[in-house]
Amino acid sequence: MQGVIEKRGNIGIIWIDNPPVNAISQAVREGLMTALASASADDEIQAMVLACKGRTFMAGADISEFASGPKPPGLTEVIDTLSASPKLIVAALFGTTFGGGFEVALGCNYRISSTSGKIGLPEVKLGIFPGAQGTQRLPRLAGVDFALKLMVSGDPSSAQEALAAGAIDRIADKENIVEAAVEYAKELLADNAPLRRTHEMAIDPAPFGKEFFDGFRKSIARKTRGMNAPERCVSLVETAVNLPFTEGIKQERQLILEAMGDPQAKALQHVFFAERLANKVPGLPRDMALKSVKTVGIIGAGTMGGGIGMSFINNGIPVTILELDKEALQKGLGVIQKNYDSSAKKGRFTEAQVAERMNLITGTTSYDDLADADLVIEAVFENMEVKKEVFSTLNEIVGPDTILASNTSYLNIDEIATVVKNPERVLGMHFFSPANIMRLLEIVRAEKTSPEVLATVLKLSKTIGKVGAVAGCCYGFIGNRMLSGYGREANLLVLEGAAPEQVDRVLYDFGMPMGVIAMADLAGIDIGYRLRQGMDESHYDIQATYVADRLVEMGRLGQKTGAGTYDYQPGNRTPIPSPVTKKIIAEAAEKFGVNQRRISDDEIIERCFYSLCNTGFDLLDEGMAYRASDIDIVYINGYGFPAWRGGPMHWAEHTVGLAKMLDSIRNSAEKFGDRWWKPSPLLERLVRDGGSLRDIQNQ
Repeated sequence: MQGVIEKRGNIGIIWIDNPPVNAISQAVREGLMTALASASADDEIQAMVLACKGRTFMAGADISEFASGPKPPGLTEVIDTLSASPKLIVAALFGTTFGGGFEVALGCNYRISSTSGKIGLPEVKLGIFPGAQGTQRLPRLAGVDFALKLMVSGDPSSAQEALAAGAIDRIADKENIVEAAVEYAKELLADNAPLRRTHEMAIDPAPFGKEFFDGFRKSIARKTRGMNAPERCVSLVETAVNLPFTEGIKQERQLILEAMGDPQAKALQHVFFAERLANKVPGLPRDMALKSVKTVGIIGAGTMGGGIGMSFINNGIPVTILELDKEALQKGLGVIQKNYDSSAKKGRFTEAQVAERMNLITGTTSYDDLADADLVIEAVFENMEVKKEVFSTLNEIVGPDTILASNTSYLNIDEIATVVKNPERVLGMHFFSPANIMRLLEIVRAEKTSPEVLATVLKLSKTIGKVGAVAGCCYGFIGNRMLSGYGREANLLVLEGAAPEQVDRVLYDFGMPMGVIAMADLAGIDIGYRLRQGMDESHYDIQATYVADRLVEMGRLGQKTGAGTYDYQPGNRTPIPSPVTKKIIAEAAEKFGVNQRRISDDEIIERCFYSLCNTGFDLLDEGMAYRASDIDIVYINGYGFPAWRGGPMHWAEHTVGLAKMLDSIRNSAEKFGDRWWKPSPLLERLVRDGGSLRDIQNQ
């Protein structure tokens, strides 16, 4: 049912019904055009309400048209028709009025929203911008500041925020939004309200000169670096200030065509679909009965355990957190309380919400208090014997169906599961720090993990606001196994002549949140040092770790000690190149007979990222990842790989090119040996056969 008209007295309600989210498909657009023509010609109808069935107003474009392109009538044609209507139109907003849906609402004369409604223009997250006149209508209606905030962030605003800005005109005082909209339309008719058309509104340009926009660009520069879409949004709002509407929409149309063909848009749209695909495991039935997870136990009240606990209590799931040392337990609970108090001071939570969350977490020093938990997550020291001891104890305490998960970053889940009577309930749940903020949950499917347990944890990941990606059981799983080559090459490049600050600058400019050497300082370089103490040397390169190991042995552990690879001033996290480190690097180069040379920025990119990607091809070849897109999701959400590049595997195929990457890897193998640079057999096959990563899906 598209564009059906229901009459309520002199008000015509145009109904849209396109479940599940009333996406603006071709049928919806065509139905709207027909209904508008009919209502305009009906003398009994004096005003209209645009309303939607289901759970939300129009939530945006029909994503199935992304690949094929939209068929007429186009969305701008529909909005022009709405805007030109001789009869007043009220949009009845509820749920999530996003993207094209909000642009449709902007074409109406007035907008009323339910109390819980949200509006948004999230297109920037797909590498584009509101291309159906939204860039020109919104600043005219709600002001330049609000338009920039909504468009550049891509984040939604509440009905209350939208009302304050003028983006909507009223919040409904009754639950039935359509009834409220009909009453509002009648009130507007009685008041002889004007046909407020957004395209006819003017913006006072005086406060919004070049200095204003230059300042805004500067304020978002760090967050949006490397991205094209935010700048297009800003330039089009600037156009709305300085040019008439007709000129503005010409500029918008020109830029939307440019944006749609931008590789960044294609990359971000790949990420959009990849994120949804990651939760779908081949061979796992969609209708599988899931286990109930109403209570969670966490072992370890340190940084990871506390953050994991917050992830659950933030979503209403009670947590019991175990720490055998009472003092350590109280410290951990205190950190959680402090984190919430800090958020409350920033306005993210009310005091009541903080209290509600803290009431959901219970501390204990006894394993017995975990006996009734539906899920227990271990987050203790990264040592196999310690973890096996924990699981062995849990095996005697919890019920036989309790799901048991390890938060290990590297260790073998299959080996951990050997101490449990029912190993099919064991799997890895690798959270990323800070666990209450980072979106990724790497779910490690062990050899005996049951489909029911895997499906339950995948569903649970969505419940607690995480992006779940499934990995097979191998050293480091997906993320850390690939990271080892990335970090190794960065450190070898330093040994060969690149300064640490050059390596970090190049990686940062590529789009990473920070360089890998600075990141190690932030986390603490003693973490890797301790990890290597229990590792076989086949897993790492002694030359690559030599400098870091010497620094640790000198007590330079990173930011927490005021010195690591870099020096730090008290209270300042800005890395400062260190003469101490420079001396150790020179000593290491002499020790290993390395002739230092000038290293180009391009070589840093190739060595670090081609190594990372080559391991990704191996993971796919071994069946440790189901799809290349799953690897992309892990790296974007867990390691900060720039989403606008599509993730490392998408970047390898669509930006670098598989043949070029293979040639470079082969050249590196000739120069440095094939211990670390052996080309992945999968990469070789894809290049040889002209294949594509999209065709690779493991079962």
